[in-house]
Amino acid sequence: MTAERDRLTEAREQHVGWRTWGPYLSERQWGTVREDLSPDGSAWTSFSHDQARSRAYRWGEDGIAGISDDKQRLCFALALWNGRDAILKERMFGLTNNEGNHGEDVKEYYFYLDSTPTHSWMRFLYKYPQAAFPYDDLVRTNAERSAQQPEYELVDTGIFDDDRYFDVFVTYAKASPTDLLVEVEVHNRGPESASLHVLPTLWFRNTWSWGHPERRPRVRQLSPGLVEATHATLGTYRLACQGAPPLLFTENESNAERLWGSPNASEYVKDGIGAFVVEGRLDSVNPEQFGTKMAADYLLDVPAGGSHRVRLRLSSADTQPYDTDFDQVLGERRREADEFYATITSAQMTDDQRNMVRQALGGLLWTKQYYSFDVAQWLSAHGVDPYAHDGHSNVMRNAQWPHLAGDDVISMPDKWEYPWYAAWDLAFHAVALAIVDLDFAKQQLRLLLRHEYLHPNGQLPAYEWSFDDVNPPVHAWAAYFIYNLERIRDGQTDPHFLRYCFEKLLLNFTWWLNRKDPNGDNVFQGGFLGLDNIGIFDRSQPLPTGGQLEQADGTAWMAFYCQMMLAIALELAPDEPLYEEMAAKFLEHGLRIVAALDRVGHTGEHLWDDEDGFFYDVLRLPDGTATRLKVRSLVGLLPMCATVVASTGHVRSLPTFMQHVQWLREHRPELVTQMERLGTRSGADLHLFSALDEDKLRRLLAHVLDENEFLSDFGIRSVSKQHLDRPYTFRVGSTEYRVGYEPAESSTRMFGGNSNWRGPIWVPINALVIRALELLGAYYGDSLTVELPTGSGHFATLSEVARDLARRLENIFVRDASGRRPVYGGTQKFQTDPYWRDLLLFYEYFHGDNGAGIGASHQTGWTAAVALLSCYFDRMSPTRFVAEATATTSVP
Repeated sequence: MTAERDRLTEAREQHVGWRTWGPYLSERQWGTVREDLSPDGSAWTSFSHDQARSRAYRWGEDGIAGISDDKQRLCFALALWNGRDAILKERMFGLTNNEGNHGEDVKEYYFYLDSTPTHSWMRFLYKYPQAAFPYDDLVRTNAERSAQQPEYELVDTGIFDDDRYFDVFVTYAKASPTDLLVEVEVHNRGPESASLHVLPTLWFRNTWSWGHPERRPRVRQLSPGLVEATHATLGTYRLACQGAPPLLFTENESNAERLWGSPNASEYVKDGIGAFVVEGRLDSVNPEQFGTKMAADYLLDVPAGGSHRVRLRLSSADTQPYDTDFDQVLGERRREADEFYATITSAQMTDDQRNMVRQALGGLLWTKQYYSFDVAQWLSAHGVDPYAHDGHSNVMRNAQWPHLAGDDVISMPDKWEYPWYAAWDLAFHAVALAIVDLDFAKQQLRLLLRHEYLHPNGQLPAYEWSFDDVNPPVHAWAAYFIYNLERIRDGQTDPHFLRYCFEKLLLNFTWWLNRKDPNGDNVFQGGFLGLDNIGIFDRSQPLPTGGQLEQADGTAWMAFYCQMMLAIALELAPDEPLYEEMAAKFLEHGLRIVAALDRVGHTGEHLWDDEDGFFYDVLRLPDGTATRLKVRSLVGLLPMCATVVASTGHVRSLPTFMQHVQWLREHRPELVTQMERLGTRSGADLHLFSALDEDKLRRLLAHVLDENEFLSDFGIRSVSKQHLDRPYTFRVGSTEYRVGYEPAESSTRMFGGNSNWRGPIWVPINALVIRALELLGAYYGDSLTVELPTGSGHFATLSEVARDLARRLENIFVRDASGRRPVYGGTQKFQTDPYWRDLLLFYEYFHGDNGAGIGASHQTGWTAAVALLSCYFDRMSPTRFVAEATATTSVP
């Protein structure tokens, strides 16, 4: 047991508030739906980056390397000024969706270096240019580029060419749950001495200006270098600042005069500190030294190649001098963090692999964010009665979700590009989080199933741009995976957690049946299903042809959902006979969905194309005709993921379930072909529940493992490379629709153009493919081998294929034989500079041919699954994992 594990135990068993403070600030609150007050839903322009320094936020706060309490009442972050920028650097800059040639994109370099689960230890790095930040150049040049050109990044401007920048490290260490030590280290990487204003900033979120009576909090100077912050519910905190720097005070109130040309409600406003430092306006801060926002102004002269250090201490107790036991606490927390991660990584890993895992998991922990959003209040602010059913409410964004009221710390996909939760992203986050913080992982899965989030009709909220959109149903798998991980790793189970998820997911499963199976024939729709632009049409919009789209992925996801609900029911059945009946229900329903994938007993166009050996979406036209849309993509691979295995002994110990199995054999002979896969193979005592028989599996894998189709050196591509020379086209009238192989950014603006499922590699789907291969490998053993790669003459078991794919994903981030990291492609600064080359960014997706990172640069959320795969394959063999997981029940 490590000290960090002890803190996690204290938080769980004694409710000690080790998680009360954490990195819960967003990196972009502007441009979000929450802050949008426009009548037409134009969130990006309704609240811009230019306004953010002057306009008070309603629902949350943002900042650089920021922290807050878990209700975001009091916030702390870093502001900087290099003496040349026109504005204070208080938040990360990036382009809006309309400004970027591939949608929104942050244009800064910052890195989540480390974090423990309780945030007892955290490190962050921001690279701040010494020259004027090229805001206009970034906007103008990206606007000039087409969708066929790469994005213009900050490093492309040349601003780092002479190393004239500061490395600004921020370290947090907790002496107690409410005693936080802060160290800011500034390194001048340039050839000449340079000065920098470092402004650690403390402020209260504005919760008093929105029509709700609330006592106004206050920050004030107690003595030189010592500040007191008082809040009605949070209590009193003190900030002690090393060296007694000048303290600047203002109010977290909008500068209405600058924004809208109207009088200010307060003499001192949100941008007052920036006006004082940058513009020299002495009257912009409060000389009486109190307000709701303050900053300590450190002016540092940093020699070439040298560094300076600033220390502060934020504490709820009577503050001791800032440096009391400072070195001791920092040293202990660093050592404890090392000990904690040593229990997660293995001795067999290289230093580079351990660095990758630690930065991935540290980044995942940094991307927690406080999320406040009361949709009923938001609708009312737009003049919409949240409970009316008039024409206005019907067209207003999220008008059908007035019950949703978020007030929680949530794991975000990317706190700049996607500073809002997404349902299926969160499930993948939880699976990776379970490696380091099982309790928080469970809490995140339960979160969207709570009544504050789950729609009364059973739908999970997708994301704030449209809660009505549909994400793939992966919560059941994530819950079951986490349950089994705890059993394997800790030797204990949490059936209450599993029952809670199962009961709530029954509502969601029923919603899927009622809303996404329009013909009641177990062939499902669902729209884009998280795969944005993968289809020939925008699958979330009415089809240009009319009719309906039968989706191979929607149907496969529901087969997968059925299987995971079956696995959970089988696990819970020994203690509650009702779950045997639920298991029987999900077995039969799953078999019917699997049959629908091949339309057993029917005629017409099937989802499975027997000639191609692949699954495709089927377009059913209003005149009754149908045609397959032969885009060879992940859509057709997902049926392979619909796989689960269970212990034969456990299944046979459930008499009610086995009676139903026998009944199905006797009374539903049309499903017999699907039932054959309930037998056992190899030497394992396993039942297999799979959407694919052996023939279909072999044929599908021939495509998956073909280097001219899906298999890249860095994982499985989202679209077959065959579409590079043979794009799929479909004509509707005079309009031609087209899908080609695009291994990097998207050339279409479908779904905003900021993500691309037409060629790149996506870690979460690869992880599900690897999971399926592991389970299939456990079942088939040595009796089934496939060529790896296809056509090579080299044969491997499915477990060996799974391990190979995991290594390919890992190789995106670790150095290759030449010392280069594929994730950084041709960006020389990241490949060769000693101050850059070991810093990792976990992008949203990766180039289908060379592995370079693309899209959101800090999507450590689901991309952190690569750490799960690395730890899994390095710490235990697949055979041992499966043997342990199937000791009593089924495998996640």
